[in-house]
Amino acid sequence: MRFPVQTMASRAVKRSRGFTLVEVIMALVIIVMVCGGTILAYTQAAYRAEWSGYSLAAESLAMKQIEQARSARWDPANPGAPVNEIYQLNLLSSNLTGQVLTGYTWTNLDLPSNGSNYLRATNFVTVKPVTNAFNGTNIMVQVDAVWSFHWSQGPTKLYTNSIATYLAPDNKEPSDLFGN
Repeated sequence: MRFPVQTMASRAVKRSRGFTLVEVIMALVIIVMVCGGTILAYTQAAYRAEWSGYSLAAESLAMKQIEQARSARWDPANPGAPVNEIYQLNLLSSNLTGQVLTGYTWTNLDLPSNGSNYLRATNFVTVKPVTNAFNGTNIMVQVDAVWSFHWSQGPTKLYTNSIATYLAPDNKEPSDLFGN
């Protein structure tokens, strides 16, 4: 029996035949999956960054309303006449029921953008007295900033950023401040 003699040239031809069709298809599938996953990750990161920007702007809007309440004078023990400017906040559709004030304001969220992609947010404000055993009556101011966001594949959802603070009477009398 004779065996065929393989030369160096015939072995080189067998090694340089290339990939099979299955190997090529599997390589393409892997490349498409990696590229698709990368593109999906970048788009989701962009949506999350946009959502974070809107959330931070809504938080700033709520904080602005809290600062307006903090700058109002409230001194029920003023010897001349009690001062209460907290219940005079600049609110739309304000309603004073007993000692609880509710109302709202709205504005566009302050985001740097071009075009007409503005987003409105509404601040729902509640001002009410809170009594504690330590120093008597304080005022609680709660602001809920409600805003909407449209994710790429889903419906528009509403989100709420809430802030609350307690305010004590002003006590603007110098003798009260320095214990004279």
